[in-house]
Amino acid sequence: MSQAESSIHPVFYVSDGTGITTETIGHSLLTQFGSVRFLTSRISFVDDADKARDAARLIHEAGQRYQRQPIVIHTIVDPQISEHLRASGALMLDVFTPFIDPMEQVLGVQRQSRVGRAHGMVDFETYHQRINAMNFALTHDDGMAINYDQAEVVLVAVSRAGKTPTCVYLALHYGIRAANYPLTDEDLETDRLPPRLRPYRNKLFGLTIDADRLHQIRQERRPNSHYAQLATCKREVAAAEELFRAQRIPTLSTTHTSIEEIASKVMATLGLHREMF
Repeated sequence: MSQAESSIHPVFYVSDGTGITTETIGHSLLTQFGSVRFLTSRISFVDDADKARDAARLIHEAGQRYQRQPIVIHTIVDPQISEHLRASGALMLDVFTPFIDPMEQVLGVQRQSRVGRAHGMVDFETYHQRINAMNFALTHDDGMAINYDQAEVVLVAVSRAGKTPTCVYLALHYGIRAANYPLTDEDLETDRLPPRLRPYRNKLFGLTIDADRLHQIRQERRPNSHYAQLATCKREVAAAEELFRAQRIPTLSTTHTSIEEIASKVMATLGLHREMF
């Protein structure tokens, strides 16, 4: 095992459904431990004993490889499936456990543990709203479509500052039509808004990032290119921040901010209130 691998702590999000909820909650928990390097994996649709045993084997093998006790964050409701997972030797964190007893007391009824029950609560209008928002985000990614009339928010930033994942998160979790616009070298030559953005000033939200972190991200994408040079990153970030200040565009740094926090800040700042059921 390499030195890099020895510093990794494996984490698994396990669910009898898609695992999206489990992963979202788990990710929020992991962000509280910023000094730890996690390797995360999602194992979905673990709804019978055979799948649970397969999952337990994978989890156990990860613990052996990285010489760390794996962490399993799960929403499994079947106790037998949970026991199979527990055989992996992992630390088991049930997302539901802290809430069940208090809710049973308040509601006056007991929990009905049924595998996949959450899928029976789907609001199809909400579902289609999310899908339409996702299609919108993909169509309007990185300035591919420039008509933002139907957008509820337009994220503006230099390349690799976190625009796309934030748009996708807003679409999938809140059904918000989010577009993003990548600032080009030409845009950064002045502190005036690019012509394409001027009609949508009230929808704009700027994302910025530490230049050193941007350099690392771009190096992974295009190693040793002009695009990834630290000097390029510093110049672009400084110019973008000056544009945001000059145009009084609300701005947030994504350097040490989780995607959940970014999305919440964007929604609160632009007054986007959305309850999804």
